[in-house]
Amino acid sequence: MSHFPSKLLEEAVEAFAGLPGIGKKTAFRLVMFLLRQDQDVVEHFGQTIIRLKKEIRYCRSCNNISDKEICDICANKHRNHSLVCVVESPQDVMAIENTGQYHGIYHVLGGLISPVDGIGPNDLVTAPLEEKINKGEVKEIILALSTTMEGDTTNFYLFRKFKDTPVKITTLARGVSVGGELEYADEVTLGRSIANRTLFEDTFTL
Repeated sequence: MSHFPSKLLEEAVEAFAGLPGIGKKTAFRLVMFLLRQDQDVVEHFGQTIIRLKKEIRYCRSCNNISDKEICDICANKHRNHSLVCVVESPQDVMAIENTGQYHGIYHVLGGLISPVDGIGPNDLVTAPLEEKINKGEVKEIILALSTTMEGDTTNFYLFRKFKDTPVKITTLARGVSVGGELEYADEVTLGRSIANRTLFEDTFTL
């Protein structure tokens, strides 16, 4: 893939290859596919990506991706707003929603504490969750972070942050494999892990 007949073609392949999980050969096939499409199809594809970056919003209440100031989940009066599931990313929200077994709301941190990557507690989005807890709106938070070192560190940080509040702090039952990410867990396992959640303080010795 080192000899491109066109600089534009090479730049397009490099752009696609910069996406996660896309190698040079796959990037080349995607670019060639787009070249074979009608002009309006390619323009629509490009404009969709541009609009995504320019116009995407994050819910003011939970920090999940949304088209509006308040996402549909937070705006749903039939959800249990006293139960908050804390996750790392919007992908985790989608994974849990796919189980059909959770009817509370969410809080998306936007990352995990990882000193190696330069991510500390102040880089996490926690203010909206703190506000809900301080207002007495929350009875339980479920820490649904990956069972990695970063996930466990973030879990412990949040536990220490909220342990002196009246809020019950639970965590997923260890049904999701160690090091696994929620978005890749099967729906049955993830659903059971939520239903069989345990008190966070019971998972370690203080």
